[in-house]
Amino acid sequence: MKTNILLAGVGGQGILTIAAVLDTAALASNLYLKQSEIHGMSQRGGAVHSHVRISDNSIYSDLIPLGKADVIISVEPMELLRYLPYLKKDGYLITDTNPFENIADYPELENVYNEIKSHPNHILIDAKKIAKDLGNSRATNIVLVGAASSILPLSEESLLNAIKSLFKRKGERIVEKNIEAFNKGKEIATEFVS
Repeated sequence: MKTNILLAGVGGQGILTIAAVLDTAALASNLYLKQSEIHGMSQRGGAVHSHVRISDNSIYSDLIPLGKADVIISVEPMELLRYLPYLKKDGYLITDTNPFENIADYPELENVYNEIKSHPNHILIDAKKIAKDLGNSRATNIVLVGAASSILPLSEESLLNAIKSLFKRKGERIVEKNIEAFNKGKEIATEFVS
């Protein structure tokens, strides 16, 4: 088993937190793991991405080759499109629907959505609204982890334990809000994944 996960978004959207959840869950599951450093401008508003590779065998490179990503999880829809060359033929695209319009010539949102929908395996959800409705607008990224959970090679238990571990220093309320965000993302994604 080897799973290549590319994470994308802009600085400040929690890409490193998604990577930390995946890393923590993989290590707790006794799996091998390689993660790249964030590539791009890791500043608030700048484009960022990270490669996470999980396997039951040794992994020799932290970078995902073109055409080999099993999943691209993005907290920004246009940023997802930037990394389409990495997606393998039957790979999954998972993204929030909300744009972060940090450039003057941001493309028409409908065109961005149509390109995403042209791929058979996609989950396009309003993760930002879901997180806000749950009372934790900063948990958009964790909603997306929940949405991706059924196609990741990690158990739900390992992902939830990773969330608990990573957020426990912020208090029980934040832990619970992030678990709610994960569960809601998982629930909503069921209509996309059979």
